[in-house]
Amino acid sequence: MPSMKKLAALLSAALLAGSAGAADLLQVYRLALDNDPQFLAARHLADAGREKEAQGLAGLLPTLGASANTQWNDLRRDVNGMAAAKADYNSHGYTVTLSQPVFRWQNVVAWQQGKTQAVQAETQFAQARQDVILRVAQAYFDVLYAEENLRALQAQKKAIAQQLEQAKKNFEVGTATIVDTHEAQSRFDLATAQEIAADSDLEIKRRALEVIVGRDPGALAQLREKAALERPQPEALAPWVAAAENDALTVQLQQLAVELAAREVERNRAGHYPTLDAVVAHGDAAQNAALPTLGTNPGPGFETRSTTAALQLNIPLYQGGLVNSRTREAAANREAARQQLEAARRNAAQAARQAWLGVANGTAQVAALKAALVSSQSSLESNRLGYEVGVRIGIDVLNAEQQLYATRRDLARAWYDTLLAQLRLKAAVGTLEEADLARVNALLAQ
Repeated sequence: MPSMKKLAALLSAALLAGSAGAADLLQVYRLALDNDPQFLAARHLADAGREKEAQGLAGLLPTLGASANTQWNDLRRDVNGMAAAKADYNSHGYTVTLSQPVFRWQNVVAWQQGKTQAVQAETQFAQARQDVILRVAQAYFDVLYAEENLRALQAQKKAIAQQLEQAKKNFEVGTATIVDTHEAQSRFDLATAQEIAADSDLEIKRRALEVIVGRDPGALAQLREKAALERPQPEALAPWVAAAENDALTVQLQQLAVELAAREVERNRAGHYPTLDAVVAHGDAAQNAALPTLGTNPGPGFETRSTTAALQLNIPLYQGGLVNSRTREAAANREAARQQLEAARRNAAQAARQAWLGVANGTAQVAALKAALVSSQSSLESNRLGYEVGVRIGIDVLNAEQQLYATRRDLARAWYDTLLAQLRLKAAVGTLEEADLARVNALLAQ
């Protein structure tokens, strides 16, 4: 029977195959959850990290051990070279020991560290989930932009080819100079080179997405024509920066690192403290013959049973300065962790600023490029009309067409960058989740 993970992978593949010829962002993301090696490795590391709490608790729980032995004996006693006594016998026994720590402060601290490490593992896994969202979105939009770039260059090349053909005809009938033909040919050759480069770039971007999802996702859903961007809420920058300084996952991880470092100081200092253990032992020893005395034969065997209960107190007095040295080392590491926490806060704040500005400025840029696209379309139509009536030359039409394609490409880039900035802004404050990706996915053609 297939495992749940295999069923999930098959379901994801079926969703992709069953879509209307194009996989959307959410489908690609879910496929990545089942196939991305980085995310799968993070999941297993989280499983490993959760065991730290149980390992720390083990130092406070009783330990039970048993040992057993058997021994064959061949005894000979000689007096003045004469055999006086001999015995061949077996002795055997076992011991069961139960030990319960009563006071071992370093074990208490180790348990507290284990709980912190388990939380740290969960936080690292949350960061890995945010990371896979960002990587999938980045790779997805890189493919869409590469496709848009290639379409723009192909359309531009087609328009230039038409102009080149027209220029050749006009030159043949004497209504245009050879300069127009050479100009159109030059632009056509350049467009061909750019198309080749764009096609190669698209292939690279598709393979980069394939590395994450484990297969070629095929056609990807495109951005809807009437999609609308949302402003970040709250719209002010300061709340986002404040949230990032306190709630960013990188900050949370470093706060846990500071806590671990502080407990490590306490654990090492506990090397000076006494320890107290309760120990209960039960033993059974048997021998099938008693040792012979001079001039006698071995006597009958015997069996001995014993049970002891004790409190064992250990007081460390001097260990060559090892405890003091390790305590100073841990204290230095604690101060380093505190400085790293401050660096994490500053970096998180800067990431929030960059993402917020990316959303705010990107939204304005999209609006401006939409207007520019309308103007470029009008300019192209005007130049075509002017060319037909003889007040514009072919180069004017080509320039207008290039302006239109460049504006369309820039608008696509602005859209994708702004959508990525929205996701990065949520990641900067530690709240990025699948629902945020779903909101972006709603802007794609379903």
